[in-house]
Amino acid sequence: MSGAALGLEIVFVFFLALFLLHRYGDFKKQHRLVIIATLLAWYLCFLIVFILPLDVSTTIYNRCKLAVNSSPAESNGSYVTPAPSKQKCFKPWSYIPTGIMPIFWRVVYWTSQFLTWILLPFMQSYARSGGFSITGKIKTALIENAIYYGTYLLIFGAFLIYVAVNPNFNLQWNQLQTIGIAAANTWGLFLLVLLLGYGLVEIPRSHWNGAKRGYLLMKTYFKAAKLMTEKADAEENLEDIMEEVRKVSESIKYNHPLRKCVDTILKKCPAEYQERMGRNMDDYEDFDERQNSYPSEKSLVKLHKQVIYSVQRHRRTQVQWQILLEQAFYLEDVAKNETSATRQFVHTFHSQEPENKIIQYFYTPTVEWYWECLLRPWFYRVLAVVLAMFSVIVVWSECTFFSTNPVLSLFAVFIQLAEKTYNYIYIEMACFLTIFFLSICVYSTVFRIRVFNYYYLASHHQTDAYSLLFSGMLFCRLTPPLCLNFLGLTHMDATISHKNTQPTAYTSIMGSMRVLSFIADGFYIYYPMLVVILCIATYFSLGTRCLNLLGFQQFMGDSEMTSDLIDEGKELIQREKRKRQRQEEGENRRREWKERYGNRDDSTRNRVVQKESSFSEISTNRSLSKYTRSNGRTERDRIELLQDAEPLDFNADSINDDPLESDLGRYQPGGRYLSMSRSKIFED
Repeated sequence: MSGAALGLEIVFVFFLALFLLHRYGDFKKQHRLVIIATLLAWYLCFLIVFILPLDVSTTIYNRCKLAVNSSPAESNGSYVTPAPSKQKCFKPWSYIPTGIMPIFWRVVYWTSQFLTWILLPFMQSYARSGGFSITGKIKTALIENAIYYGTYLLIFGAFLIYVAVNPNFNLQWNQLQTIGIAAANTWGLFLLVLLLGYGLVEIPRSHWNGAKRGYLLMKTYFKAAKLMTEKADAEENLEDIMEEVRKVSESIKYNHPLRKCVDTILKKCPAEYQERMGRNMDDYEDFDERQNSYPSEKSLVKLHKQVIYSVQRHRRTQVQWQILLEQAFYLEDVAKNETSATRQFVHTFHSQEPENKIIQYFYTPTVEWYWECLLRPWFYRVLAVVLAMFSVIVVWSECTFFSTNPVLSLFAVFIQLAEKTYNYIYIEMACFLTIFFLSICVYSTVFRIRVFNYYYLASHHQTDAYSLLFSGMLFCRLTPPLCLNFLGLTHMDATISHKNTQPTAYTSIMGSMRVLSFIADGFYIYYPMLVVILCIATYFSLGTRCLNLLGFQQFMGDSEMTSDLIDEGKELIQREKRKRQRQEEGENRRREWKERYGNRDDSTRNRVVQKESSFSEISTNRSLSKYTRSNGRTERDRIELLQDAEPLDFNADSINDDPLESDLGRYQPGGRYLSMSRSKIFED
């Protein structure tokens, strides 16, 4: 089994990262380089989390071998081995041969750092660029990242000058490399504690609230009201952008040098807008630079960028609205079925997607009723209690992991007890559960946070390229300090345990933090204690209350604004529900009519089609002979008839004499004042 566990986890983690990326990204529409870069970043970060427990068990076995092969007072190189145990050292089932792990960690770590500090920021700017060529996009990305890269180069250059001038520093290349790693880990640890403090409280609380049906339904109504506002804003923004595109498309003709750029912009527009703009095109007209002023290429690049953003946002809000409607309908069904005497789950609407037959066979309406109405609330409560216990253990260990005599960190106590008996299965399971829980608290916060409309991970393939790349950057910057923090909690890091024992392979590539003693003995030890304050702030929802005071509506039970939004969302859901019911009733009537009179309608329809086809042939022949003789006269008569035509439902208030506004085809409320001004009622 030597190396088999490593190979299995490498394959499993790859498919896990691929599954999550498929859930949030869109493989068909997004660029392949964006998908590959994001997949590589997620894969490397998840791989570190899954492989680190194997590194811990292998290190404990190597320490055991050193202890058995040497005397108690004998030193083995630079490591002082402990007293040998009376029990024989057994090789773990997941043992990794010596020399593989250092090379593996070095490749994984430096690849992730190259991605997060150099490649992914460049690809972010490249993805958001509105350029029409690869060269233009690369130029824009370099200009946008010049300040970003220049700042780091300036700091690094100033540090090198300080080291060269100061005689007290005699740094070698390995020490300089360690300083760079320490700087990156310090930045990551600063952000890690902030995200961890939120996740340690919010994850257990969200599962506890998940057992409350009324709470979930009210929160869904609240989300519906907010999403409808965002959806309307996205539609209005798209209309404005499409209007600008229409004006540009009509001004730049087919033989203009910038027409290729306009065609590229039109391809990014929705299909209905493309058809509408295509009907209004008069490509037979030539352009004249002396008579008209045309937009520049720079303005077209800006417009192209706005089109990409507005179309993506509009599509995302449409999909999220449909998903939220399904969720609200399902929660309302659960609330109705809780009082059902038949104990069978009844859905108001049938699922629009075809269900798996195997799932239908086992997940019957009776099983669904017992799970949704009886078992699921209790399961969520038990899970919330277990997660809350893990959170308390993490907070206690974060505040006491620096104490080595006595050992107060509970994770270190568990690992040391298992190390005495060399129970490698227990060691790997304890390490995996610990680092997995820490990763869930941190990574789930990354998936939940939203920075306005610039960074937002939306499921169901609705995440844009910029957000995917930004998430890859965050994962690569948070994972190394997360693993170092885990090794500190378990006292597997020699910097924390103050023991001159063999370090893990992951710690060995990080170098000795003793080069920067104020970071190793100060920041790394005392800054994680800040997680206590952050957990208290999250428990009392201080951040939510501050955002609510600033005008960002948040879900708060004691807020009047929240109650108003809940009522508004409930009305929106009920309106969509009635619309869905009318659609299903109409489909049922059409289905019944077809089943009852299907054969008769088919024969009648065939006779009507035959008559219409013969009549159309006769009328076509007549019209052809007619228009070949007097085409110009007929066109003039048709125009005069259209000018003299007057609709039956005539309303003077809706008249608009502005030809530009009528040509735009957008709604302009005339109002009573406009009609009164036209009738000159205010003149003397």
